Amino acid sequence: MGDMDPRAETLVPMLIEKGLRSSGRQDLLNTFCEKLVEMGVPLWRFHLAQRAFHPKFGGIGYNWTRSDGISHEHYERRETPREAWLRSPFYQMLDQGLESLQVDLTANVPLEFPLLEELKGRGATEYFALTLRFTEDDAPVDPNAPSEGVLSSWTTDSPEGFSAEDKALIQSLYPVLGLALKSMSNRQMASDLLQTYLGRDPGQRVLSGEFQRGSSTEIDAVIGLFDLKGFTSLAGELPGPELIEMLNDYFGIAVAATQEHGGNILKFLGDGMLVMFNLGSIEKDSQAALAASAELCRNIGLRNEERLAQGLPVTDWTLALHAGPILYGNIGAENRLDFTVIGPAVNQTARIAGMHRSVGQNLIFSQVVREAVSDTKYDIVSLGRYMLRGVSEPFELFTIYRPQGEMPHLVPYLEGAAE
Repeated sequence: MGDMDPRAETLVPMLIEKGLRSSGRQDLLNTFCEKLVEMGVPLWRFHLAQRAFHPKFGGIGYNWTRSDGISHEHYERRETPREAWLRSPFYQMLDQGLESLQVDLTANVPLEFPLLEELKGRGATEYFALTLRFTEDDAPVDPNAPSEGVLSSWTTDSPEGFSAEDKALIQSLYPVLGLALKSMSNRQMASDLLQTYLGRDPGQRVLSGEFQRGSSTEIDAVIGLFDLKGFTSLAGELPGPELIEMLNDYFGIAVAATQEHGGNILKFLGDGMLVMFNLGSIEKDSQAALAASAELCRNIGLRNEERLAQGLPVTDWTLALHAGPILYGNIGAENRLDFTVIGPAVNQTARIAGMHRSVGQNLIFSQVVREAVSDTKYDIVSLGRYMLRGVSEPFELFTIYRPQGEMPHLVPYLEGAAE
């Protein structure tokens, strides 16, 4: 490796190996900082920030100190930048296009940034910050929405500060560190986006290589069809932003209840969604589905009371549950696939969903689900036997009995509204 610092000759292979193995960014950074200290770099504090492709979080920050080791925090997406960010060294570096920033914290002069005053008060003597972009050099930079890359700061408490050799070592290793982090974050980004758009289980399966058209697995599972009542009527009355806000509000409750009990959201269908419970046995699936249904009923009822009190539009809901063997996998064209479920059990769930108006219940489920939950805390009531379109044998349908007042009840404001 020529005239490379002997310390770099040890650290570069380590960074490459961990980047290739994707062992985790936190583990990589912790090991990297510890190795620097072992090699004589007087590192006291290290901080690194990196953008995140996530619907809730805008970025992730890692903090390492010699005494406490590594930790991390997520930065939530915000419409307006935080004051602390606007007064930070990183913001100025992005705003002014600086690749590095060095500040002697022992000089008897006022410091420009509150963070540096804090670090000085804790015994720090020098602050050294670097930026590294993953995009083209001529791409525009918005400090409030930084492009892909990493921002890092290195702080020492050594009376002499960092030596010129220490800073040269850090700068020479920084691109290799950045490449390892980019490799790891790309996989994390793919995982986050696939799980966000496909669902947790389908996203993991696709990331693991299940993306060949026609590949599928036959499983036994509980299928659920959730729907909002009266949404067509509301769509013609409410402005677009209010309609989307209301839809997201109800979907947020339904998704949380489903995922809390181990279910997967397979897809959104306009004002409804298709869910699946696949926990290993039909009994476990059915228990989880009923628990999620009870939670969904309770939480939507409470939310409707809140929305009515706030003068916001409200709506009601329906949920149909059925169980049986389904094909779970990739269906579609060669260049456009959907990871979904098909089979008679899915079609029968849709037929059951069409019975809500006839039986007058929000929640209805099939005899297959009922028979799978032999021991249940719910008061299950039969709704009778019905012939379903396209099904040769009659289906007995059930619901959970809820005495008036036991759970929040929706004011019947939508009488006569279209389903």
